[in-house]
Amino acid sequence: MLVAFPPIARADARLLILGSMPGEASLDAAQYYAHPRNAFWPIMGELCGASPALPYAERIARLQAAGIAVWDVLAQCERLGSLDTAIAADTAQPNDFAAFFATHPAISHVFFNGSFAETCFRRRIWTAALKPGLVMQRLPSTSPAHAGRSLAQKQTVWLEALQALLP
Repeated sequence: MLVAFPPIARADARLLILGSMPGEASLDAAQYYAHPRNAFWPIMGELCGASPALPYAERIARLQAAGIAVWDVLAQCERLGSLDTAIAADTAQPNDFAAFFATHPAISHVFFNGSFAETCFRRRIWTAALKPGLVMQRLPSTSPAHAGRSLAQKQTVWLEALQALLP
């Protein structure tokens, strides 16, 4: 059984970026979005200075200073490889979002890193009572497996969605 990471989030976080479940490279490195071709850190570098060239702890600090939280929809699952399509649905256990939103009351927006994260969250977790008024938006997956868009195209969509919400 694969086990996800705890959230990266300060109590004052305003935005939550949700993936599905860390891939093999991330699990091996014990870091979110560790695959060298994943576009997440280059995009965060443009957005808030959390460049992949920085040490991981510094990237996390920059995300937190910008009011960004990062987590995954699933707490655990069985999966061969790194693809979301390989997750065994009957083993997928969601994270405790009621507790998360209770301890992070300033979260006003959730951005899904790809369609699987959004679909899984909406089907398994979401009810309006969980966090009234929450704005949710799917963004293109930063995964290298999502080759339908270039890094520049992904970056444009992500920056347009998040930039206006940052200090």
